[in-house]
Amino acid sequence: MLPNKCPLRALLLVVLVCFAVGWLAAVAARRAEAALPGETKQQKDARMAWWREAKFGMFIHWGLYAIPAGEWKGKKIPGIGEWIMHRGRIPKEEYSPLQKQFNPVKFDAKQWVGIAKRAGMKYIVITSKHHDGFCLFDSKLTDYDVMGSPFKRDILKELSDECHRQGIEICWYHSIMDWYHPDARGANFPKYADHLRGQLKELLTNYGRIGVLWFDGEWIREWTAPQGIELEKYIRGLQPKLIVNNRVGKRKRAPGDFGTPEQHIPATGMPGWDWETCMTMNNTWGFKKDDHNWKSTPDIVRKLVDIVSKGGNFLLNVGPTAEGLNPQPSVERLAQVGARLEVNGESIYGTGPSPFEKFPQGRCTRKPGRLYLHMFQWPAKGRLVAPAMENEIKKACLLAGGRELQFVLEETGELVIQLPAEAPDKIDTVVVLEVEGEIKPATATAK
Repeated sequence: MLPNKCPLRALLLVVLVCFAVGWLAAVAARRAEAALPGETKQQKDARMAWWREAKFGMFIHWGLYAIPAGEWKGKKIPGIGEWIMHRGRIPKEEYSPLQKQFNPVKFDAKQWVGIAKRAGMKYIVITSKHHDGFCLFDSKLTDYDVMGSPFKRDILKELSDECHRQGIEICWYHSIMDWYHPDARGANFPKYADHLRGQLKELLTNYGRIGVLWFDGEWIREWTAPQGIELEKYIRGLQPKLIVNNRVGKRKRAPGDFGTPEQHIPATGMPGWDWETCMTMNNTWGFKKDDHNWKSTPDIVRKLVDIVSKGGNFLLNVGPTAEGLNPQPSVERLAQVGARLEVNGESIYGTGPSPFEKFPQGRCTRKPGRLYLHMFQWPAKGRLVAPAMENEIKKACLLAGGRELQFVLEETGELVIQLPAEAPDKIDTVVVLEVEGEIKPATATAK
């Protein structure tokens, strides 16, 4: 034992103790993780199949924060709309009475799901409860829900029923953090954790099949990695086919089924792991009346292609108004994206990531025997030098309309495709190459 009277030795002792504590905590977390019910790769692939096929989903942030819409007592509150309670330092005694104003009489579940479907989106993730603690569903565990508002209709029930009718997967976002519940911070947190599990049980037993549970707010100090593992085990017991995001726990890549990069696209994707970029259509998630900085349709289309080419899904957000309407600029852009997916959807849904490190004209996606070249930039004189492959090329054509294209394999090994002089679609023209066998990049272009 090192005597404490030596400052250096005392410091070394502190470092060693801290290291030991951290190591033991890591071991405990790994043991807890290993205690989860086993699942073979084939079983996981089957469970994840619809999500991997889908590629494109709608995120919906909606709650009491849509009423002030970024302004409190005549003052504009900076930052994202759904954080107004926190950013504006609004006591819950002043914020919670918004419940008595929540009356979205123009909410129409059929219309909402129709907007997503026409956009080519395959699933919807909606905030069952955001950080402010207000619930959009009929919860028997709190009065701070939609049934205590003038609206008195279970929004999640109407939306889930309509999703099931229209063939869209319904999914829940649920915040672990809660600014309203009295036990959500501090020594009484175990009591709140029981409340959290109780509400999740309601969400997973009263609304039929749920595709994804999308957690958030896991960064509070009261929430621990072992709690996340136990919660994941609990909810999988309620719905074994459920998909869960990584924010159920504390670590970036475990537990959970997929990663959640927010407001950005990883430069090289997240190889070896399922992932989904979530992104706003303007600057905020919840509705904010002064936020008119809308992404353009070309930008959204190309972001979708970029994400899919790197092996990810795209969860694009809308923030409805307090009346229950989706802002018209978002509706217009989603319809325009959907029109393109009607033509080019084959090159998005169910595709795998690009086998090539680079494609200067745009991005690549693939299916067995088919390579899709997404053209963002049109080559001079329509002469496209395609990525080099070892495969035999059987056919080249435009995906839209099927026009066949001439191609030649030059002595240098380059595949040259003759395109029309001008791009049929200046946002994203897709060229399809039919190839023999699985795509094998030439060594110089392989990842």
